[in-house]
Order: sequence, then C-alpha cells, then structure tokens
Amino acid sequence: MTRADFAFPFGIAPGAGQARRTNYEDHVDQMIRQILLTDPRERVCLPDYGAGLRRLLFSPLSVGLEATTQLLVSQSLTRWLGDQIVVRKVSVLSAEDGAPGAGLPDGAVVVQIDYELIETRTVRRVQAVVS
Repeated sequence: MTRADFAFPFGIAPGAGQARRTNYEDHVDQMIRQILLTDPRERVCLPDYGAGLRRLLFSPLSVGLEATTQLLVSQSLTRWLGDQIVVRKVSVLSAEDGAPGAGLPDGAVVVQIDYELIETRTVRRVQAVVS
C-alpha cells in the first residue's frame, strides 16, 4: 500500500475539492526543501526551525562556505527529520563547479542531499537552488 501525505505548498485538488496529496517520498523531499529554505525565527511558533541557507547567499564561495553549509544542512535535517531520514552526503555546488542545471544565475549555489528514507530503506537525492 502506498502511503500518501499532504502536498506542499498546500492547495486544493481541482475537481476533488480536497487537499492535494502526494506520495510519501515526494512529501519528504518537500519537507527537506522547507527546512533548507526557511530562516530561523521565520516561524513564530517554531523559532529554531529551518537551516537558513539564504543567509549564506552573499558569502564568498570558498571551502569554508562549503563546510559551513554542509554542517548546517546536516544538523538541521537531523534535528527536524531525524525520525524520517538518515543524511548520507551533502554537496555544495556552484555554477563554476559545473552544478547540475544549466542557466544558474551568478552566485547561485546548489545544495544536493543524498539521504535514506528510514521507513522504506530507499536512497534518494534532492537538490535545492539557493539564489
């Protein structure tokens, strides 16, 4: 049986009049993106929620930025989704590094996360573009 969850962003399915649904794997991908792109203190009731990757956007691309981003992403995902996923690898890529996806704006960074879904034991990859 395939597990389904609410889709993000929340919306009503055309014709059904009910909340849009998505499969479990896609729902976890959506939760990861929410964590990555939400700044701490952005959510009033959860002030510590989020990785705040946009704060790093204007930092110079360097080995230090890459290491900081990897640590920030790993810690945030483990804290907020530790019962759903196991983070295997976090990669930080820029257009200069040959990041996936042609046509990235200058200064854009792609954060690529390889993770394992605990429930299904499947390994997946999600990417978030921070620009």
